[in-house]
Amino acid sequence: MNLPTLTVTGSTGHIGGLVARHLADAGLSQRLLVRNLAKAPALPGAIAVQGSYENTPESRNALAGTKTLFMVSGSESTERLNQHRAFIDAATEAGVEHIVYLSFFKAAPDATFTLARDHWATEQHIIKSGIAYTFLRDNFYTDFFSQMVGDDGVLRGPAADGRVACVTRADVARVAATVLQNPAEHIGQTYDLTGPEALTLDEIAQTITEVTGRAVSFHNETIEEAYKSRLAWKAPQWQYDAWVSTYTAIAAGELIPVSDAVERITGTPAESLRTFLTSTD
Repeated sequence: MNLPTLTVTGSTGHIGGLVARHLADAGLSQRLLVRNLAKAPALPGAIAVQGSYENTPESRNALAGTKTLFMVSGSESTERLNQHRAFIDAATEAGVEHIVYLSFFKAAPDATFTLARDHWATEQHIIKSGIAYTFLRDNFYTDFFSQMVGDDGVLRGPAADGRVACVTRADVARVAATVLQNPAEHIGQTYDLTGPEALTLDEIAQTITEVTGRAVSFHNETIEEAYKSRLAWKAPQWQYDAWVSTYTAIAAGELIPVSDAVERITGTPAESLRTFLTSTD
C-alpha cells in the first residue's frame, strides 16, 4: 500500500486534530501517526499508522516514505526532550525530507519560561539533522487564560505589568495547515505566531469580565506566593517551575511583540481575546 507522503502527528490532540481536519477539508491525503490506532480520527484521505516519539523500527517504518512531517511537541515531562531527539533521529533514518515543528515563541536556551528551553533544543536538533525545517513558534494560548482564573475570580501570578501577545489554538492550526499545503514555500522559515495585540493580565481580566459577565481581577503575586499557591496541586518541581515561569516570562517582556504572521500566511487576521471569548461564550 502506498501511504501519503504527508505525515501528521498529534491528531488525537487539539492542535494536531484541527490541523488534520483542515487538511482533510482541503482534500489532501495524509498519514496520521498515532500511538493508539483506535483513537485516530476518521478523516477522508487519512490513513492511520502506529508509532511514537522513539527511534524504534516501528517509528522508522511509520515514517518511511514521508516527505513532509508535522511534528507537535510531546506531552510535558522530564523526558520530552529526549523523546523529541529520538523521534527526529528516527525521521532522519527514515528519509524524511522536511519537518514542520510546532515550537514556542522566542525559544531560547535561557528563556524564562522553562519549557521554551526544550523547544529551542528540539529546534537545534532538527537543524543539526540536516532535514529541511519550518518552525512555528506559537505564543501562549488565548484559550487558556479564562481557565487560569481561580474559583474566587482571581487570575494570579507574578506577571507584574508585562504583556503577552497570546494566540488562539485555532489560529495556530490554520497556519500549520496552510504551511503544510505548500511546504516548499516555507522551508528554512521561523514564524512567530501571536494574536493581534499584547495585553497585560489586568487587561485580560477586564476583558474576561466585560465579555462573560464574571467578575475577574488580576493579583500580581510575588514569586514566593506563586509557588506557595500552586502547592494546592500535587506536582513535581519541574512542573511548578513551568507554571510559575509562565508568568515571570510575561513580566520579563519575553512574550511580545505582536507578529503579523497569522494574517500573512493564512490571509485572515488573528483572533483577539475579546473575539475568542465572544465566540465561545
